[in-house]
Amino acid sequence: MATLRKSLKTIEDYKSANPHYTELLDIMADILILREEYRNNMKDSIFHVDENLITQKMEGGLPLIDFMGKEYDLTRPKEYFNSLISIAEKRMPEAAQNIVDIIKSAQFDWEKIIRASFDRKIEESDAQGLAANHESEENIDLIDLFTEESLRPELESIAQKYGKIVEKSEWSEGYCPICGKEPKIGEIREEEDGKRYLFCHQCGFKWHFHRIKCPFCGNDEQHSLAYFEVEGEERYRVDVCNKCRRYIKTVELPKSSEEPNLDVEDIATLHLDMIAYDEGYN
Repeated sequence: MATLRKSLKTIEDYKSANPHYTELLDIMADILILREEYRNNMKDSIFHVDENLITQKMEGGLPLIDFMGKEYDLTRPKEYFNSLISIAEKRMPEAAQNIVDIIKSAQFDWEKIIRASFDRKIEESDAQGLAANHESEENIDLIDLFTEESLRPELESIAQKYGKIVEKSEWSEGYCPICGKEPKIGEIREEEDGKRYLFCHQCGFKWHFHRIKCPFCGNDEQHSLAYFEVEGEERYRVDVCNKCRRYIKTVELPKSSEEPNLDVEDIATLHLDMIAYDEGYN
């Protein structure tokens, strides 16, 4: 895992290379610092894993954390969420005021949004609709980012504790074996003969996944799977599935390259998301 110092250095490099992303990268830098402070002050995660059921869950395609089926004390994550809002107030005051107005409205239910985000049956647009109906996309994106991040330190500790066990289970699903979330970005490691790994933004876990397969619908028909790159940015590619019309960004790592912080890489490649959307993928 990339260290905080290296991640912050990468952010500064990306800001110089692409000033358009400065605000969002500054927000990500603040999030990484706040996340580490949270982790340093944690004793135990609010989430618990029944170690006797790990093998059974992995074989059955069930993530370790059953967020939909259990009740958890979300007091600490909610406090963290409020701390994250202060980042926006510092970096983007105008947007922050709009966000504060949204979360203070009667329609905003943070816990309901959290739970909806773990239900793969609910479309992303429906989950976002729980936050607001007529607010700007920028506000919704920040709320989505902060809501997801609010559980990250707690789930990250579970991923770090049980990651090695999960890696040995030969998990083959396209969603995260720790928390069940779908990936947004992944990496291909040339040093491991081109093995592909998917990354979970919710808990920070990476897991091996088939190179020629859609993580969202399971399609492995090569003729309906493709990818595109942007000239001059061959380090990145966008893998697309023409069966379900979903996409995932991928970072290609040459031999002897340092492990990237995929949270940062995701922000630095938002233009690839826009291209994918324009091409009809989601």
